[in-house]
Amino acid sequence: MSRGGIARSGLLRRLGGPARSVWAKHDRDSDGWLPLWRHMEDSAAVAGLLWDEWLPVGVRGLIGGVLPGGEADARSLAVWLAGVHDIGKATPVFACQVPALAGVMRDRGLAMRSAEALGPDRRLAPHGLAGQVLLGEWLEERHGWAASRTGQFAVAVGGHHGVPPEHGQIKALYEHGELLRPPGAAGRAWREVQTELLDACAVHFGVAERLGGWGAVRLPQPVQVLLTALVIVSDWIASNPELFPYFPDGAGCEGEERLARAWPGLDLPPPWQAEDAGLGAQELLASRFGLAAGVKARPVQGAAVDLAREMEPPGLMIVEAPMGEGKTEAALAVAEVFAARSGAGGVFFALPTMATGNAMFVRLLSWLDRLPGVAGSRRTVHLAHSKAALNEKFAGLMTRAGQVTAVGVDEDAVASRGQSDRARRAGAELVAHAWLRGRKKAMLASFVAGTIDQLLFAGLKSRHLALRHLAVAGKVVVIDEAHAYDTYMSVYLDRVLSWLGAYRVPVVVLSATLPADRRHRLLHAYAGSEPEAGEGADAPETVYPLVTGVVPGGAPVERHPGASGRATDVVLERLDDDLGRLAGRLDAESADGGCVLVVRNTVARVLETARVLRARFGDDAVTVAHSRFVDLDRAAKDRELLERFGPPDRANRPQERHFVVASQVAEQSLDVDFDLLVSDLCPVDLLLQRMGRLHRHRRGENQSERPERLRTARCLLTGADWGGSAADVPVPVRGSVAVYGRHLLLRSAAALLPHLAGGGRPVRLPGDISVLVQRAYGTAPLGPASWAERMDDARAQFDAHRADQADRASVFRLGDVGKPGRPLFGWVAAGVGDADDSRAGKAQVRDSRESLEVVVVQRRGDGTLATLPWLPPDGRGRRRAGLELPQDHAPASFAARTAASCGLRLPAQFSSPPVMDRAIAELEQLYLPAWQGKDCPWLAGQLILALDEHCQTRLAGFSLHYSPSDGLEVTRDERG
Repeated sequence: MSRGGIARSGLLRRLGGPARSVWAKHDRDSDGWLPLWRHMEDSAAVAGLLWDEWLPVGVRGLIGGVLPGGEADARSLAVWLAGVHDIGKATPVFACQVPALAGVMRDRGLAMRSAEALGPDRRLAPHGLAGQVLLGEWLEERHGWAASRTGQFAVAVGGHHGVPPEHGQIKALYEHGELLRPPGAAGRAWREVQTELLDACAVHFGVAERLGGWGAVRLPQPVQVLLTALVIVSDWIASNPELFPYFPDGAGCEGEERLARAWPGLDLPPPWQAEDAGLGAQELLASRFGLAAGVKARPVQGAAVDLAREMEPPGLMIVEAPMGEGKTEAALAVAEVFAARSGAGGVFFALPTMATGNAMFVRLLSWLDRLPGVAGSRRTVHLAHSKAALNEKFAGLMTRAGQVTAVGVDEDAVASRGQSDRARRAGAELVAHAWLRGRKKAMLASFVAGTIDQLLFAGLKSRHLALRHLAVAGKVVVIDEAHAYDTYMSVYLDRVLSWLGAYRVPVVVLSATLPADRRHRLLHAYAGSEPEAGEGADAPETVYPLVTGVVPGGAPVERHPGASGRATDVVLERLDDDLGRLAGRLDAESADGGCVLVVRNTVARVLETARVLRARFGDDAVTVAHSRFVDLDRAAKDRELLERFGPPDRANRPQERHFVVASQVAEQSLDVDFDLLVSDLCPVDLLLQRMGRLHRHRRGENQSERPERLRTARCLLTGADWGGSAADVPVPVRGSVAVYGRHLLLRSAAALLPHLAGGGRPVRLPGDISVLVQRAYGTAPLGPASWAERMDDARAQFDAHRADQADRASVFRLGDVGKPGRPLFGWVAAGVGDADDSRAGKAQVRDSRESLEVVVVQRRGDGTLATLPWLPPDGRGRRRAGLELPQDHAPASFAARTAASCGLRLPAQFSSPPVMDRAIAELEQLYLPAWQGKDCPWLAGQLILALDEHCQTRLAGFSLHYSPSDGLEVTRDERG
């Protein structure tokens, strides 16, 4: 046997003339073609090498664990299924498509009607489904399998184009058997060829003696998914004519020679093979994250690492700890231990937004640089979101990666930009492997940071879902900011966790503030059990921090590591929602200087507040941060905040008083530190996140380096009409109700009453975090009796909204893991088709309307277009401001990329169908054909929003104004 597990003598010698004449691939441009027997050998050989050199140990073990011969059987099964996946092409309904090749087959005795004569019934027999039926019949007739057992194996053939067949499709094909073989003598010739090919494959691929034993096996559905995915990947690679040339050019190349030439051209780095050196948390964290001398690992980090080694097998771990306790470092340390114990070949870090994904990507690369077995070696790494190609760090990796084009399907625009020197390789380094850039394959990279959408897509019925499952089945999955996902997203997340548990995928969930009910649901979803009614809804005020673990089929275990000793008391005070009063109060509080963070729940309130504060304190004293900046400006805002308000050893803190007015972008993943916090009323877990930006770092003994008046951490809570006494029900501002709902706002206000009342005690962080969260998210009565009626009404609205979210999310949600042996027929039936990381794709797993995204450029007075005039230089010092964007030909690549980096999502005003349709129609008036071709991949297909010289324009009845200081402002255009 060869390295790929295929006999040296080749498949060809086992076949007669008719079987040799069956074709599988044809190129209309070159008239090149590939016989079926050759594609069978190529695909099987690729599958063997993928198994040996690319598939993670844990995935191989999961498949091998259900077969009598273990991993040896599993490898043989994978190679054989890849080899026979296109047997459906040995049918008249497929062969008739190319008249010249069909004519050769007719000359060999395989009679068939023309495609026109077969008519529309041809659609009933796509070659994947035809192959599934042929393979099932062959297993019954030649190997005595029960009909009920064939589907679990044959579905890998039927589903190799991304969608497993449905029962109705299978039934329809059985009712039109003439599509598989004609009646009479002609049909017998076809049957002989089909049987001859399958018999030869069974012998040639080494499974003829194994099939008898496999007939008694019941394949779990996760194993069926993984085998299907492996067949898909093998087929995509083997179908690339650059790697596996078509005939006649490739006719003289024997199977082993073809494989030896192709595999180096693909150049897939091997999976990570982690080893647990048994280091304690202190040593492990110091070696991976460079802890400064004298800095000790936090108790929660130690508890997480210890529990990771105790869990048998590795399972789901939930780490709940305060902001700034090193949860990210704990998760990566646990991932290393889990990977070593489970055979995982990589890590996927899922985050709530693209901005947090970008930040994590940098941290992931830093960790990999210190990771044994990875540092200094070649591994695939990926940034998984729709704007990854615009990330300079990721783009730098891509330019160093080798390039193979046209592998598989659906390569995105970036993937099609090849390098002239295809032999160039990245050497001993991490690479963003070119072949993995296609949107359906990118998650197959070993190390991935990306948005939570990429994980939720694994719970969405969509085409090529098996590839997404293969991608996560081979990794440790880390889910950050778990509290940030609403009911709609949680419906998908819980179903994904149930499949991850079935795959035995280790998972780490991170949260500073997780309601007990949500914790229980996550644990039960992964363990494959059902929570009892009301379980966790009114949990006692738990010990905090908390580390919880569970394995599939097991009961949860808890560790209570205690806090690190870092504690902050935050004095909480009501402030009426009046901008004049706010400005006066801030004037008094900052009279001696200080840095103040004001967090508003809507962008409109951010901008309104900023205008008032600028009028009082001057433009230079106010910084605005929210989500309505173009991408480059948003990244610059984040850098500015970190540079000015970050940790003491890195920040250049303003000497004069300064006010940052921000939306929710200030809640997550920014290590910024302020002297005073003002916040709109919001759900209590988010308020606690905002408090995490208050006195985050020690500045002198007893905060002595802060202004004297601001040395006590204080939060002014506004965004509501509080009334005259605690008996009055607060009335949150309309925008906050639209974002969060009245129920959560009132429950949060009620939970905070002991801290808000006159003389109330401070909020103690971290001690009060779990107490407040469990109270606010529980169902027990909360607040004064005078609030009860309003709160009951709000609760009813909340329950109805949550039920509606769950119902709508379940429409396209993947089903539960089926019983072993049940074929995947109809697995993604009635699904969404393709799912991707576009705005439309995200709307499928988030409860949000599809929104418009535009590329913002400037139209000068003379009518020419250019990039925005204030953009900073790139990381190499190249000018990006005011670059010309010619309209009669494709812009220079750097200018086009710079323009594409100024993407902007338009606000909710443009999401209603009538307004969106009008906006698209108006935007499409600036359609530049020269920007649509392959010479301009950055801008092809983009909607272009051109601002005038004053950075203004009108769109769909609205006036738009943009500035680098305030971002996008939208007002109703009185002219309509």
